[in-house]
Amino acid sequence: MLKIGLTGGIGSGKSTVADGFRCLGVETLDADQIARELVAPGQPILTEIAALFGQDFILDDGSLDRPRLARRVFESPEARERLEQLLHPRVYATMAARMETFAGP
Repeated sequence: MLKIGLTGGIGSGKSTVADGFRCLGVETLDADQIARELVAPGQPILTEIAALFGQDFILDDGSLDRPRLARRVFESPEARERLEQLLHPRVYATMAARMETFAGP
């Protein structure tokens, strides 16, 4: 199976290219969307984020305070590294599991 990764900065056209692939019937994954799913209310990773950064990063409704966490990780390279170490392996594992369901050539 051929795998293509789309990377680039904000506004570089990644979503446009991915939409084009989908229109052609190419199965796609969005790492950002998977990350959002992994930090949805009730997901185990939220407990780990709270343990790492503090319970005040979890809102009353159980969701992640994304703007607060974004400020924290953009201000602190160490905080960003800790979050990436927590989240990235799970994003990659989820992507790998979902790719297993894709039809082959």
